[in-house]
Amino acid sequence: VTTFPFSNLLPSLPLSFSLSSLSLSPSSLLGLGALASLTAYWLVTRPRPMRPPCDLQAQSVAVNGDPSCRRSALLKDDSLLEFYYEDTRTAYDMFQRGLNISGNGPCLGFRKPGQPYQWISYTEVAEQAQVLGSGLLAKGCQPNPQQFVGIFAQNRPEWIISELACYTYSMAVVPLYDTLGLEAMIHILNLAEISLVICDREEKAASLLENKEKGKTSKLSCLVLFNSFSDAFVERAKNCEVEVLKLEQLMELGRQNLKDPVPPQPKDLAVVCFTSGTTGNPKGAMITHGNIASNTSSVIKILEVCLHFHLLGSFVIQRDDVSISYLPLAHMFERMIQVVSMFCHGARVGFYQGDISLLMDDIKTLKPTFFPVVPRLLNRIYDKVLGSVTSPLRRALLHYAVRRKQAELSSGVVRNNSLWDKLVFNRIQASLGGNLRFALTASAPISPTVLSFLRATLGCLIFEGYGQTECTAGCTFSMPGDWTAGHVGAPLPCAMVKLVDIPDMNYYAKNGDGEICIRGPSVFRGYLKDPEMTAEALDSDGWLHSGDVGQWLPNGTLRIIDRKKHIFKLSQGEYIAPEKIENVYMRCVPVLQVFVYGDSLQSYLIGIVVPDPEVFVDWAKERGFVGSYMELCMNPDVKNAVLEDMKAVGKEAGLKSFEQVQDLYLHPEMFSIANGLLTPTLKSRRTDIRRVFQEQISSMYSKTAI
Repeated sequence: VTTFPFSNLLPSLPLSFSLSSLSLSPSSLLGLGALASLTAYWLVTRPRPMRPPCDLQAQSVAVNGDPSCRRSALLKDDSLLEFYYEDTRTAYDMFQRGLNISGNGPCLGFRKPGQPYQWISYTEVAEQAQVLGSGLLAKGCQPNPQQFVGIFAQNRPEWIISELACYTYSMAVVPLYDTLGLEAMIHILNLAEISLVICDREEKAASLLENKEKGKTSKLSCLVLFNSFSDAFVERAKNCEVEVLKLEQLMELGRQNLKDPVPPQPKDLAVVCFTSGTTGNPKGAMITHGNIASNTSSVIKILEVCLHFHLLGSFVIQRDDVSISYLPLAHMFERMIQVVSMFCHGARVGFYQGDISLLMDDIKTLKPTFFPVVPRLLNRIYDKVLGSVTSPLRRALLHYAVRRKQAELSSGVVRNNSLWDKLVFNRIQASLGGNLRFALTASAPISPTVLSFLRATLGCLIFEGYGQTECTAGCTFSMPGDWTAGHVGAPLPCAMVKLVDIPDMNYYAKNGDGEICIRGPSVFRGYLKDPEMTAEALDSDGWLHSGDVGQWLPNGTLRIIDRKKHIFKLSQGEYIAPEKIENVYMRCVPVLQVFVYGDSLQSYLIGIVVPDPEVFVDWAKERGFVGSYMELCMNPDVKNAVLEDMKAVGKEAGLKSFEQVQDLYLHPEMFSIANGLLTPTLKSRRTDIRRVFQEQISSMYSKTAI
């Protein structure tokens, strides 16, 4: 072996050279010392990439060699995950675990206007749940999963205490919510044979009582209210044989008749979650404690990798973590978040005041570390940030800072302490409390542009999940370390996900796309007393058919590309998936909400658009149109300008010509839960929107065919 003389690489030194010639002045030594200190500081504090839990180029594994059917790469084999902690196999167990490790720490928070948050401890919550549950038993409820108890209230601590009261005695919860409508509410109360409903205020209880008075809900016999109520209401209820109690009264009855807990088993029913649906009666998805445990455990397993590698602190939820609760508790996304991330680890949940317009103030006051969010809200934050930067110089600085942070993201670094965070993004982060470590978006697709932008600006982990009520909540989830956008992650460890052919839409599993189907311990038991709909959702092999269309990417993640439901044909035979098109148009600057409509008797699409009131007037002014928001909505030239903008965005996104809307109606009022045009999970009620705008739709189609 020939050795290479490294001395040859050094410059030759004169023979007279001595070490004394290297002597430095004191100021030079101080300078070198400072440089060495700075170098050492940088080496210690330099951003370190998060080490992913698996190869990010192979995040899922083909099952039995079938590339269309995949499971998580975090699993050792095809056995799916049912629980993470030995002692947490039910929702009741999870709260007990939090109780044991919290050290009687704070659990549930609430606030009055302009006041700080007040907290109820884990011990108090557990005691109140046992007392309330004993009160339910004293009123005739049975301690078994066949006993259904209704909860009809906004998010607040009493909601969770009522739910835990049911779980403490193996009863099942049936959440109710405002926008179900009269007929749907009657359907649920009768189908589930509910005799007792826990409500927050008299107005809601009165709507239930009205049904009883009309003889439509014969089983209803007891209403329990969080808030005070009038004597007249009590008298009215008595006249139709319904007892009305304050929550405190029922709890006092429980104290006098306190019973030992009767904890549920994993196979027992925990909740019947009625999906809001866009047509027909809502369906009651039966979710077991085992379903909840497996779904929860899967997210915990994915996040365990963050324990040592996140600069914002270890990610695994700790006692001092706090989440904001504002998404409807009647739906599984919000409930799973609280079980997954908070109660199971002894952490805190603070509730918003119940007024969505005060949410940002609640967030600033609470300073959450964990933020569950839906894409609509993320879109609003994104638009707000861009809209607040008016000067060209500031806009250029913002985009440069975003690119620098996105470069860090691409190398696996997530942090909120960079130079750009301090100079550019600190106000954005402060608007969300300044303590965010983690956000989770789900319930609808989010634009990759928005997601990448907010990952950079918020300086926290933002995960995207995909799922539905029928698989308890999630079935895919972003992998820590993979901060690319445009997909919904790989299968959770509790689920196998496969794609099946949809010949009508030209999707075939052999090509890597098809209808998304899910199987595993988090898949629901079926719809309550509805074998026909259950058979439609669950096939004979136990696969849940989602109605969504997915595509496997080369790295083993799933992309949602289409929707099987709500699909219709145009008169020329082209299939249209309107929700896909709407998600494209949502990225238009002037567009806040959009509804795309087509008819099998027509050859083209039309749209109902709600312009964004925060940017629409300025956007129009830049194009030479002056007027109020309302006036601009009525201006046909402005409508055409919006239409052209939408078509340009659609073309850039690859929409085919027949997928582009050809006419619009600008509507000045937002679609909302209150006006019945959105479901509680903020999806469009397509049938109701079509009915409300039937006149405008007919008018657009009565014009000369395009």
